[in-house]
Amino acid sequence: MMRKKIIAGNWKMNKTPKEATEFCKLMKDKVASSEVDVVFCVPFVDLYPALEELKGAGIGVGAENMHFEDSGAYTGEISPLMLKEMGVSYVVLGHSERRQYFNETNDMVNKKVKKALEVGITPIMCCGETLEQREAGITIEWIRIQIKCGLAGLTAEEVSKVVIAYEPIWAIGTGKTATSEQAQEVCKAVRQVVGEVYGETTAQQVRIQYGGSVNGKNAAELFAMPDIDGGLVGGASLKEEFQEIVHYQK
Repeated sequence: MMRKKIIAGNWKMNKTPKEATEFCKLMKDKVASSEVDVVFCVPFVDLYPALEELKGAGIGVGAENMHFEDSGAYTGEISPLMLKEMGVSYVVLGHSERRQYFNETNDMVNKKVKKALEVGITPIMCCGETLEQREAGITIEWIRIQIKCGLAGLTAEEVSKVVIAYEPIWAIGTGKTATSEQAQEVCKAVRQVVGEVYGETTAQQVRIQYGGSVNGKNAAELFAMPDIDGGLVGGASLKEEFQEIVHYQK
């Protein structure tokens, strides 16, 4: 089956609300596409300006994290209901930086994925290995555990709605990119483990992104791989170069 590519920019902790408005205004016509789904995943304070500026542009807006409870005594956290009411349609969950710096576990990611689906927000669930894990030869085993734990307890129908982003941690912000063959090998393994647990039909429906120093020069080669359905783009999504990634076929 033909899966529609999804190219999401992950701004991380960049751009003030004013800068977000200016960038969305600059980019919305340049990255509008009927061929791929385009998403800007932005810091919480940039969500409202991005949503306002991108109204009617056909570009999705996503958050970079959320809590797994609807409300409560969680000072500093943002709930899925808050995001949903604003009009946010995607949320990045379990990014390696969240796992590394904020001690997010597979169990926490699983709770967040379930809650996102429950409220009608599409989760972009991240997985990835460190350089040490790759050199130890345990990349595939590590990724399989992350996928099984992250999707635990979901139905096949729910899993089909999840976007999975494979990001080798050693390639994030380093300028190093996994070769297209390396990226394909892991994305294929992700699809295989989904198929083992949820069936081949679901595995063929799930969209799997590659992330890790994706840029205008390597996007076409990466996205040509049979199991890579787009990208989760970091640094390049903050620049006009993002349009080259979105329009990689041209």
